Amino acid sequence: MINVTCAIILKDEKVLVAQRNEKMKLPLKWEFPGGKLEINEDEIDCIKREIKEEININIEVLKRLSNNIHDYGAFKINLIPFLAHYLSGEIKLAEHKNYRLLEKSELLNLDWAEADLPIVEEFLKLEI
Repeated sequence: MINVTCAIILKDEKVLVAQRNEKMKLPLKWEFPGGKLEINEDEIDCIKREIKEEININIEVLKRLSNNIHDYGAFKINLIPFLAHYLSGEIKLAEHKNYRLLEKSELLNLDWAEADLPIVEEFLKLEI
């Protein structure tokens, strides 16, 4: 099982989402950005590092949401989501094909990676 953190990043009252590139597993699916937890790494340190590496921005973690274990068949992940607030930096994609800043109501219009769907649904129920 792969432990992966992801961030629901709030910026200007919108949500940042990222599209996987054609060469990644789950090509062109949308996700909340993040990445693999390294050995002996704290979950919050991981998500801050991954967002800086992948999106080039700094975030403030607000709270942890419910994790989701998903079996893709070839691999299984434990997706650990955090609600976060954009702090600083210019968005530059290191790995993803595209990104969007969306209203909460627009999120279900995307073709999401399956592991992210329960997290989208939990986020939609939150009062923010």
